[in-house]
Amino acid sequence: MRVVAPVLFLLTVSLSACAQVVSPVEGESWLAHLHRSFDETSMGKSSHVYGPAPPMPSEWPLPLPALQLSNKFTGQSTTLYGSDLYRFKCQGCHGTSGIGAPPEINSVIDPVRATSASMYIERMKKVGMDVTSKEAVPLARQAKDMLLDRLHRGGTDMPSPNPNLTDAEVRSLFAYLRQLAGIPGAEKQQVPVVEPALRVGEHIVKSICHICHASVGHNPSPQELAEGQIPPLSSLTSRLSLNQFVTKVTVGTPVLEGSPAIPVRGHMPAFIYLTPDEAADAYLYLSLYPPHN
Repeated sequence: MRVVAPVLFLLTVSLSACAQVVSPVEGESWLAHLHRSFDETSMGKSSHVYGPAPPMPSEWPLPLPALQLSNKFTGQSTTLYGSDLYRFKCQGCHGTSGIGAPPEINSVIDPVRATSASMYIERMKKVGMDVTSKEAVPLARQAKDMLLDRLHRGGTDMPSPNPNLTDAEVRSLFAYLRQLAGIPGAEKQQVPVVEPALRVGEHIVKSICHICHASVGHNPSPQELAEGQIPPLSSLTSRLSLNQFVTKVTVGTPVLEGSPAIPVRGHMPAFIYLTPDEAADAYLYLSLYPPHN
Protein backbone atom coordinates (compact mmCIF):
# COMPACT_ATOMS: atom_id res chain seq x y z
CA MET A 1 0.00 0.00 0.00
CA ARG A 2 1.19 3.48 -0.81
CA VAL A 3 2.54 5.43 2.15
CA VAL A 4 0.19 8.31 2.86
CA ALA A 5 1.15 11.58 4.49
CA PRO A 6 -0.20 12.31 7.98
CA VAL A 7 -3.84 13.31 7.97
CA LEU A 8 -3.19 16.75 9.45
CA PHE A 9 -1.09 17.55 6.39
CA LEU A 10 -3.85 16.38 4.08
CA LEU A 11 -6.37 18.61 5.80
CA THR A 12 -4.88 21.76 4.33
CA VAL A 13 -7.63 22.06 1.74
CA SER A 14 -9.67 24.95 0.50
CA LEU A 15 -13.20 24.90 1.92
CA SER A 16 -14.51 27.74 -0.19
CA ALA A 17 -16.07 25.45 -2.79
CA CYS A 18 -18.21 23.56 -0.31
CA ALA A 19 -18.58 25.72 2.82
CA GLN A 20 -22.17 26.62 1.94
CA VAL A 21 -23.39 23.05 1.43
CA VAL A 22 -21.34 20.76 3.70
CA SER A 23 -22.39 20.28 7.33
CA PRO A 24 -21.55 17.79 10.10
CA VAL A 25 -23.48 14.55 10.42
CA GLU A 26 -25.71 14.56 13.48
CA GLY A 27 -28.28 12.50 15.37
CA GLU A 28 -29.07 8.84 15.85
CA SER A 29 -28.58 6.23 13.18
CA TRP A 30 -31.41 5.31 10.84
CA LEU A 31 -31.59 1.84 12.43
CA ALA A 32 -32.00 3.40 15.86
CA HIS A 33 -34.71 5.64 14.42
CA LEU A 34 -36.52 2.50 13.23
CA HIS A 35 -35.82 0.68 16.54
CA ARG A 36 -34.15 -2.15 14.66
CA SER A 37 -30.83 -3.91 15.13
CA PHE A 38 -28.37 -4.43 12.31
CA ASP A 39 -28.88 -8.20 12.45
CA GLU A 40 -32.58 -7.74 11.69
CA THR A 41 -31.93 -6.04 8.36
CA SER A 42 -31.27 -7.54 4.96
CA MET A 43 -27.85 -5.89 5.06
CA GLY A 44 -27.06 -7.67 8.31
CA LYS A 45 -28.47 -11.03 7.24
CA SER A 46 -26.90 -11.17 3.81
CA SER A 47 -23.94 -8.85 3.56
CA HIS A 48 -22.77 -10.73 0.44
CA VAL A 49 -25.50 -8.79 -1.38
CA TYR A 50 -23.62 -5.57 -0.64
CA GLY A 51 -20.07 -6.96 -0.71
CA PRO A 52 -18.25 -10.22 -1.30
CA ALA A 53 -19.21 -13.31 0.68
CA PRO A 54 -17.13 -13.82 3.86
CA PRO A 55 -13.82 -15.46 2.83
CA MET A 56 -12.56 -18.76 4.15
CA PRO A 57 -10.13 -18.52 7.10
CA SER A 58 -7.28 -19.64 4.84
CA GLU A 59 -7.83 -16.57 2.64
CA TRP A 60 -6.84 -14.08 5.35
CA PRO A 61 -5.18 -11.70 5.21
CA LEU A 62 -6.95 -10.15 2.25
CA PRO A 63 -4.94 -7.90 -0.08
CA LEU A 64 -5.06 -4.27 0.97
CA PRO A 65 -6.64 -1.76 -1.42
CA ALA A 66 -4.27 0.32 -3.48
CA LEU A 67 -4.63 3.71 -1.83
CA GLN A 68 -3.58 6.06 -4.59
CA LEU A 69 -5.19 9.32 -3.68
CA SER A 70 -6.18 11.48 -6.58
CA ASN A 71 -6.03 15.26 -6.68
CA LYS A 72 -9.62 15.51 -5.52
CA PHE A 73 -8.56 14.38 -2.05
CA THR A 74 -6.62 17.60 -1.67
CA GLY A 75 -9.66 19.70 -2.39
CA GLN A 76 -10.05 19.65 -6.15
CA SER A 77 -13.49 19.02 -7.55
CA THR A 78 -14.51 15.92 -9.47
CA THR A 79 -17.27 15.25 -11.98
CA LEU A 80 -19.95 12.86 -10.80
CA TYR A 81 -22.83 11.32 -12.72
CA GLY A 82 -26.12 9.90 -11.56
CA SER A 83 -24.53 6.46 -11.38
CA ASP A 84 -22.11 7.81 -8.75
CA LEU A 85 -24.87 9.47 -6.76
CA TYR A 86 -26.83 6.22 -6.93
CA ARG A 87 -23.86 4.38 -5.43
CA PHE A 88 -23.60 6.90 -2.63
CA LYS A 89 -27.31 7.38 -1.91
CA CYS A 90 -29.19 4.22 -2.91
CA GLN A 91 -27.06 1.17 -3.61
CA GLY A 92 -26.44 0.30 0.05
CA CYS A 93 -30.12 -0.67 0.39
CA HIS A 94 -31.43 -1.16 -3.14
CA GLY A 95 -28.43 -3.00 -4.64
CA THR A 96 -26.92 -2.51 -8.08
CA SER A 97 -30.18 -3.28 -9.91
CA GLY A 98 -32.48 -1.09 -7.82
CA ILE A 99 -34.87 -3.93 -6.96
CA GLY A 100 -34.09 -3.76 -3.25
CA ALA A 101 -34.35 -6.68 -0.85
CA PRO A 102 -38.06 -7.59 -0.73
CA PRO A 103 -40.06 -7.62 1.43
CA GLU A 104 -37.95 -5.29 3.58
CA ILE A 105 -36.84 -2.88 0.86
CA ASN A 106 -39.07 -2.25 -2.12
CA SER A 107 -37.96 -1.61 -5.67
CA VAL A 108 -36.89 1.90 -6.59
CA ILE A 109 -37.28 0.97 -10.26
CA ASP A 110 -41.07 0.54 -10.35
CA PRO A 111 -41.82 4.20 -9.42
CA VAL A 112 -39.30 5.31 -12.06
CA ARG A 113 -40.97 3.26 -14.78
CA ALA A 114 -44.25 4.93 -13.86
CA THR A 115 -42.72 8.24 -15.02
CA SER A 116 -42.60 6.95 -18.62
CA ALA A 117 -45.89 7.26 -20.51
CA SER A 118 -44.78 4.66 -23.09
CA MET A 119 -43.88 2.15 -20.39
CA TYR A 120 -47.19 2.78 -18.63
CA ILE A 121 -49.11 2.15 -21.86
CA GLU A 122 -47.14 -1.06 -22.48
CA ARG A 123 -47.76 -2.30 -18.95
CA MET A 124 -51.48 -1.69 -19.26
CA LYS A 125 -51.57 -3.62 -22.54
CA LYS A 126 -50.11 -6.64 -20.80
CA VAL A 127 -53.07 -6.72 -18.41
CA GLY A 128 -55.60 -6.23 -21.21
CA MET A 129 -56.24 -2.49 -20.86
CA ASP A 130 -55.86 0.02 -23.68
CA VAL A 131 -54.60 3.39 -22.48
CA THR A 132 -54.11 6.31 -24.85
CA SER A 133 -51.15 8.64 -24.86
CA LYS A 134 -53.47 11.47 -23.85
CA GLU A 135 -54.38 9.50 -20.72
CA ALA A 136 -50.88 8.26 -19.96
CA VAL A 137 -48.91 11.50 -20.25
CA PRO A 138 -50.51 13.35 -17.29
CA LEU A 139 -50.25 10.21 -15.14
CA ALA A 140 -46.55 9.90 -16.00
CA ARG A 141 -46.03 13.59 -15.22
CA GLN A 142 -47.73 13.16 -11.85
CA ALA A 143 -45.57 10.12 -11.08
CA LYS A 144 -42.45 12.11 -11.99
CA ASP A 145 -43.43 14.99 -9.69
CA MET A 146 -44.02 12.56 -6.82
CA LEU A 147 -40.70 10.80 -7.39
CA LEU A 148 -38.73 14.05 -7.62
CA ASP A 149 -40.35 15.21 -4.39
CA ARG A 150 -39.30 11.96 -2.74
CA LEU A 151 -35.73 12.35 -3.96
CA HIS A 152 -35.73 15.82 -2.40
CA ARG A 153 -37.44 14.95 0.88
CA GLY A 154 -37.36 11.17 1.31
CA GLY A 155 -40.18 8.91 2.42
CA THR A 156 -41.65 7.46 5.59
CA ASP A 157 -39.89 4.12 5.14
CA MET A 158 -36.51 5.36 3.95
CA PRO A 159 -33.90 7.80 5.26
CA SER A 160 -34.41 11.32 4.01
CA PRO A 161 -31.84 12.32 1.39
CA ASN A 162 -29.06 13.45 3.68
CA PRO A 163 -27.40 15.72 2.80
CA ASN A 164 -30.33 17.29 1.00
CA LEU A 165 -29.83 16.96 -2.73
CA THR A 166 -29.47 20.05 -4.84
CA ASP A 167 -31.63 20.44 -7.94
CA ALA A 168 -28.65 19.48 -10.11
CA GLU A 169 -28.00 16.36 -8.04
CA VAL A 170 -31.65 15.34 -8.22
CA ARG A 171 -31.67 15.76 -11.99
CA SER A 172 -28.50 13.71 -12.29
CA LEU A 173 -29.77 10.92 -10.03
CA PHE A 174 -33.18 10.85 -11.72
CA ALA A 175 -31.54 10.55 -15.15
CA TYR A 176 -29.57 7.50 -14.00
CA LEU A 177 -32.63 5.93 -12.38
CA ARG A 178 -34.38 6.23 -15.74
CA GLN A 179 -31.44 4.48 -17.38
CA LEU A 180 -31.47 1.77 -14.70
CA ALA A 181 -35.20 1.31 -15.30
CA GLY A 182 -34.60 0.73 -19.02
CA ILE A 183 -36.48 3.80 -20.27
CA PRO A 184 -35.56 4.23 -23.95
CA GLY A 185 -33.05 7.00 -24.64
CA ALA A 186 -32.20 7.60 -20.97
CA GLU A 187 -28.59 6.53 -21.44
CA LYS A 188 -28.10 9.58 -23.70
CA GLN A 189 -29.52 12.00 -21.13
CA GLN A 190 -27.11 11.58 -18.23
CA VAL A 191 -26.31 14.74 -16.25
CA PRO A 192 -22.79 15.49 -14.93
CA VAL A 193 -22.40 17.36 -11.63
CA VAL A 194 -19.14 18.90 -10.40
CA GLU A 195 -18.65 18.15 -6.68
CA PRO A 196 -15.86 19.04 -4.21
CA ALA A 197 -14.18 16.21 -2.31
CA LEU A 198 -15.84 17.10 0.99
CA ARG A 199 -19.28 16.96 -0.61
CA VAL A 200 -18.47 13.44 -1.85
CA GLY A 201 -17.43 12.47 1.68
CA GLU A 202 -20.59 14.00 3.11
CA HIS A 203 -22.76 11.96 0.73
CA ILE A 204 -21.02 8.73 1.73
CA VAL A 205 -21.08 9.33 5.48
CA LYS A 206 -24.64 10.62 5.71
CA SER A 207 -26.17 8.19 3.20
CA ILE A 208 -24.21 4.99 3.94
CA CYS A 209 -22.38 5.12 7.27
CA HIS A 210 -25.16 6.91 9.17
CA ILE A 211 -27.60 4.08 8.44
CA CYS A 212 -25.88 1.99 11.13
CA HIS A 213 -23.54 4.37 13.01
CA ALA A 214 -24.91 7.08 15.29
CA SER A 215 -23.13 10.41 15.03
CA VAL A 216 -21.97 10.37 18.67
CA GLY A 217 -22.42 8.11 21.67
CA HIS A 218 -20.77 5.37 23.70
CA ASN A 219 -17.40 4.26 22.35
CA PRO A 220 -17.51 0.44 22.62
CA SER A 221 -14.69 -1.64 24.04
CA PRO A 222 -13.10 -4.41 21.94
CA GLN A 223 -15.32 -6.94 23.70
CA GLU A 224 -18.45 -4.87 23.02
CA LEU A 225 -17.44 -4.58 19.38
CA ALA A 226 -17.11 -8.37 19.19
CA GLU A 227 -20.62 -8.61 20.62
CA GLY A 228 -21.97 -6.46 17.81
CA GLN A 229 -22.10 -2.96 19.27
CA ILE A 230 -21.61 -0.27 16.65
CA PRO A 231 -19.18 2.58 17.39
CA PRO A 232 -20.30 6.18 16.76
CA LEU A 233 -19.04 8.08 13.75
CA SER A 234 -17.30 10.54 16.07
CA SER A 235 -14.89 7.79 17.16
CA LEU A 236 -13.85 6.47 13.75
CA THR A 237 -11.03 8.89 12.95
CA SER A 238 -9.48 8.29 16.39
CA ARG A 239 -9.96 4.52 16.20
CA LEU A 240 -8.64 4.12 12.69
CA SER A 241 -5.89 5.62 10.59
CA LEU A 242 -6.73 6.72 7.06
CA ASN A 243 -5.37 3.47 5.60
CA GLN A 244 -7.22 1.35 8.16
CA PHE A 245 -10.47 3.20 7.49
CA VAL A 246 -10.21 2.80 3.72
CA THR A 247 -9.34 -0.90 4.09
CA LYS A 248 -12.25 -1.55 6.45
CA VAL A 249 -14.76 0.20 4.18
CA THR A 250 -13.66 -1.19 0.81
CA VAL A 251 -12.27 -4.64 1.68
CA GLY A 252 -13.24 -5.48 5.25
CA THR A 253 -11.06 -6.47 8.18
CA PRO A 254 -11.00 -9.75 10.11
CA VAL A 255 -12.16 -10.43 13.64
CA LEU A 256 -11.42 -13.58 15.62
CA GLU A 257 -14.47 -15.65 16.51
CA GLY A 258 -15.18 -19.14 17.82
CA SER A 259 -13.08 -21.68 19.66
CA PRO A 260 -10.46 -22.18 18.46
CA ALA A 261 -10.52 -18.59 17.26
CA ILE A 262 -10.49 -18.18 13.47
CA PRO A 263 -10.51 -14.98 11.42
CA VAL A 264 -13.84 -14.08 9.80
CA ARG A 265 -15.06 -10.91 8.14
CA GLY A 266 -15.87 -8.10 10.53
CA HIS A 267 -19.50 -7.32 11.27
CA MET A 268 -19.57 -4.35 8.88
CA PRO A 269 -20.29 -5.11 5.20
CA ALA A 270 -17.53 -4.23 2.77
CA PHE A 271 -18.69 -1.55 0.36
CA ILE A 272 -16.77 -2.75 -2.67
CA TYR A 273 -18.61 -0.29 -4.92
CA LEU A 274 -16.73 2.62 -3.30
CA THR A 275 -13.25 3.45 -4.56
CA PRO A 276 -10.37 3.96 -2.10
CA ASP A 277 -10.36 7.65 -3.03
CA GLU A 278 -14.05 7.96 -2.18
CA ALA A 279 -13.58 6.23 1.18
CA ALA A 280 -10.68 8.62 1.83
CA ASP A 281 -13.03 11.53 1.07
CA ALA A 282 -15.36 10.20 3.80
CA TYR A 283 -12.47 10.07 6.27
CA LEU A 284 -11.45 13.62 5.35
CA TYR A 285 -15.03 14.81 5.83
CA LEU A 286 -15.29 13.17 9.28
CA SER A 287 -11.97 14.75 10.24
CA LEU A 288 -12.91 18.26 9.18
CA TYR A 289 -16.56 18.14 10.25
CA PRO A 290 -16.68 16.25 13.59
CA PRO A 291 -20.09 14.61 14.13
CA HIS A 292 -22.33 15.95 16.87
CA ASN A 293 -25.81 15.54 18.33
